[in-house]
Amino acid sequence: MSKIKSYISAFRLRTLPLALSSILMGNFIAAYHLSYKWQVGILAIITTVLLQVLSNVANDYGDAVSGADNEERVGPERMVSSGKISTAAMKRTVIVFSILSFISGITLISFGNFEAMSFKAWALFLLGLGAIAAAIKYTVGKNPYGYKGMGDIFVFLFFGLTGGLGTYFLHTGTVDIWLLLPASAVGLLSAGVLNLNNLRDVENDAKTGKNTLVVKYGSEWGKKYHHFLLITALLFMVLYGAFQFHTYWQWLFLPTYILVVKNLRTVRKNEEPQLLDPELKKLALATFFMVLLSGVALLF
Repeated sequence: MSKIKSYISAFRLRTLPLALSSILMGNFIAAYHLSYKWQVGILAIITTVLLQVLSNVANDYGDAVSGADNEERVGPERMVSSGKISTAAMKRTVIVFSILSFISGITLISFGNFEAMSFKAWALFLLGLGAIAAAIKYTVGKNPYGYKGMGDIFVFLFFGLTGGLGTYFLHTGTVDIWLLLPASAVGLLSAGVLNLNNLRDVENDAKTGKNTLVVKYGSEWGKKYHHFLLITALLFMVLYGAFQFHTYWQWLFLPTYILVVKNLRTVRKNEEPQLLDPELKKLALATFFMVLLSGVALLF
């Protein structure tokens, strides 16, 4: 594998649709409310992509250093643990993407619908710094929160509430309280993808001291938790459609529920954790298409 291919593999581009889901939700609803700013829309997507790649390379680096990545790990090959990218080179990559994320985030905030030096701008600036720190600290450092069972909370916050509400806020300078429902739905589904990852890796995580919620409470608990996350997300989307009903086209996203229900059935019946690996991609794409169909329905 060439160096370029190794870095592309480390970027884990397959994770981008899930990362972009809440951003697209915020963009679609802002456009529906006639408040869309194309600079914000484009920069929000660019910043999210940079943050997600930062999270992925930091995860590759952090898990290799901690020993969580080894020959027993299930899932895509990691570049540092496999020796295709050195620890020093990956650390430099983390720094580069931290700087790029910071620059893109600052530029995004400058186009927000509020005064440049206002309280709103400073609040978003601090939130942006928090997003960069969260992307790195998931597996990097002395006390990574991903090793303490806190990854689910941060995924819900940044892949759901921050992405959806934050993007809408950048467009409008206001907060739509109803947006809490679809933003939370995306956050819960994103936490579901992480939970699938933790169910798949439970044995190796337990051996290497990565104390995810599944490691702490067991796989059977993890399956019940998975059902709670996904079913609650589906209910939130239905509630949003019911209370914000304008046209029957708003229900265009409902066919994606078939994919989510299939995922629930697979998880419930699963006895071999490694067989859950394909389900991560399926649930991530189901979330992405749910948002896409929901947004298209709002606009057309």
